[in-house]
Amino acid sequence: MPTIQQYIQYAVSDAVQELYQAEVTADSVNLTPTRKEFEGDYTVVVFPYTRAARKKPEAIAEELGSYLVGSVDAVSSYNVVKGFLNLTVAPSYWTSLVGDILAEPDYGIQPSSGRTVMVEYSSPNTNKPLHLGHVRNILLGESTSRILTAVGHRVIRTQIINDRGIAICKSMYAWERFGEGSTPESTGIKGDHFVGKHYVMFEHAFREEYELWQQSEVADTVYQERKREDETKAAFYKRYKNDYFNEVSEMGRATKDLLLRWEDNDEEVRDLWSKMNGWVYSGFDKTYERLEVKFDTLYYESDTYLLGKELVQQGLEQGVFYQKEDGSVWCDLTDVGLDEKIVLRSDGTSVYMTQDLGTAQQRYTDHGIDSMVYVVATEQDYHFKVLFEILKKLGEPYADGLYHLSYGLVNLPEGRMKTREGTVVDADDLIAEVVAEAAKNADERGELQHLSEAQKQDTYRQIGLAALKFFILRVGAKKEMIFNPKESVDFQGQTGPYVQNACVRVQSVVRKAEAAGVSIDAEAAARYSDLQPEEQQLIMILNGYPETVEIAATQYDPSVVASFAYQLARAYHKFYSEHIILQADAPAATAFRLQLSQATLRTLRHSLHLLGIDVPERM
Repeated sequence: MPTIQQYIQYAVSDAVQELYQAEVTADSVNLTPTRKEFEGDYTVVVFPYTRAARKKPEAIAEELGSYLVGSVDAVSSYNVVKGFLNLTVAPSYWTSLVGDILAEPDYGIQPSSGRTVMVEYSSPNTNKPLHLGHVRNILLGESTSRILTAVGHRVIRTQIINDRGIAICKSMYAWERFGEGSTPESTGIKGDHFVGKHYVMFEHAFREEYELWQQSEVADTVYQERKREDETKAAFYKRYKNDYFNEVSEMGRATKDLLLRWEDNDEEVRDLWSKMNGWVYSGFDKTYERLEVKFDTLYYESDTYLLGKELVQQGLEQGVFYQKEDGSVWCDLTDVGLDEKIVLRSDGTSVYMTQDLGTAQQRYTDHGIDSMVYVVATEQDYHFKVLFEILKKLGEPYADGLYHLSYGLVNLPEGRMKTREGTVVDADDLIAEVVAEAAKNADERGELQHLSEAQKQDTYRQIGLAALKFFILRVGAKKEMIFNPKESVDFQGQTGPYVQNACVRVQSVVRKAEAAGVSIDAEAAARYSDLQPEEQQLIMILNGYPETVEIAATQYDPSVVASFAYQLARAYHKFYSEHIILQADAPAATAFRLQLSQATLRTLRHSLHLLGIDVPERM
C-alpha cells in the first residue's frame, strides 16, 4: 500500500508531464511536511520545474495545485507561499486509511525478495562471559535480522565463536593450576562465569609474577639493554609486558605450550579444551535465552582458522596477491586508498584475514548468500574495508553485498570496563539489574497487585528487557553511548516502558470495549468526519510505517524503528489524554477512535517486535 507521500509524488509527476510535457520521476519530487506556521500537510518544491514550464515558481505552484485538487481525491485544497505548494489532505482520506491499515494483516511487511542475507553477530570468545559490549552487538544483530526479514529477505543468523587461541589457553592453565577439580556444578557458578573467573585469575597471577620479576637483577639488566633513550623503568616495564610473557614468563611458556599441544591434537589438552568450552557454551545459551535470541547456524574458529589458504593460492594464480622473498603473501590495496595487507605468513600459517576470507567463501558455499552483514565494533572498521576489497578483487560473487554494521563502545555511568581486571559488567548481571529496576518501578506504581507472583515476575522481565533493548537500540549504532539502567526503566521519555505503556493503554481500551459489548463498526467509522489534529497526527505517523521499515533495512539501522515507535507512542498518549474513546459524543467517533487505537496497537506491536521487545498485558 503506497503512502500518501508516494501518492502525491506520483500525482505531481503526472501533472508535470501533462502540463509541461516534461519527464519527472515520482521519487525525484521534493515533498516535505508543511512547516507548522503554514496551512497544509505536505509541501511540494516547484523550483526544479521552472525550466520545463518557462514560468515563475508561483505560477507553476498555482497550476500544479489546481490540477491536483481537480484530479486527486486525496488532496482537498492548496495554497502557495513564494513558489512552495502547500497541499492539504482531505480528512476522508485519513479516516479511510485507518480502515485500510487494519484490513492489511501484514502492514509494514514486504513479500519475499528472493534474496538470502546472513547476519553475523555476538561472536564471543570462550574465555569470558558475555558482557555489556556483547549485549549491544547482540541486540543490533537480532533487530537487524528481524528488520531484514520484514522487507522480504531470507535471513540466516550466525556467529563465529572464537574458541581457540592463547586467551582460551590462559583459562585452561588457570583451571589446572588453581581450579582444584572444581566445576560449574560443584561451585554453583554459571559455566561462562566460571571459566571467565579463571581467566581473571590468570591475569592476576601473571601480574604478580611480572611485578616480582621486575625487582630482580635480571630485570634491571634487561631494562639497561633494551630501554629507549631517557625511558623510565615504569614506562619500559609497561611496554615490555608482552615481550616478557613471550620470552621470559614461566606462565607464558606454559600457556604457549598448551596452545602448541592443542594445535598438535594432544588428546589430554583437547579434552580439557572441549570440557571448558562446553561449560562456556552452556552459559552462553542461558544468556541468549534471557535475551530471546536464537541462531540458525554456528561457525567455530577451531574449524575455520585453516580456511582461506586455497583462496590465497587462487589469488596468487590470478595475480591478485604477490609473494615476497621471505615467502609471505600480500595484497596491494593502494589503488583503493588502503595499504598492503598480509594474507599468509612466511611460514605458511594463516592470519585473521586468511581465516575471514575462507569463512566468507565457506558461508557462500553452505548457504548461497546474496549478502552478509557483519556486526562488529568500530575498532575493526579498517579490517573489514580490507576484507571487502580483497573479496572484490578475487571476484567473489557475493562481494558487493557485504556490509560492516559498525558500532561504538557502550559503557555504564561509572566508566569503562576491563576484562582482565574483572571489572566488566556481565550481561547476566545487567539483565538482572534492569529487571530489578523494572520491578521496583512497577511496585511503586501499584498497577500489578492483582496479578499472581508468576505473572508479576513475567511482567517485570518483559518491562526490564524492553528497557534494556530500547535504550540501546534507540541510539545510532556508530555512536558511543552510556547505558543508564535507572533511566532506561523510566515510564516517561524515550524508553521501552514508555512505548510499551502505549500498547497497554490500547489493550485496556479494547478490554473495556469488549466488556461493554462494543466492537469496531467499520461502517460507522467511515462516517466519521470531524477529524481532530491529534487523530490526524496519529494517522500520518501510521502511514509512514512501511517506509520506516524500508529505510531501517536499507541503512541497517534499528534506531530508525525505535524512533518511529517512540513517536507513535507519544502521539497516542497525547490522543488518549485529549479525547474520549468509548463514550464519545457520536457513535461514529467511538467507532473510528476504537479503529484508530487498534491500528496503533498492531503497528506499535510490530515495531517493537522488530526491536525484539514483547508487550505485557498490564504494567
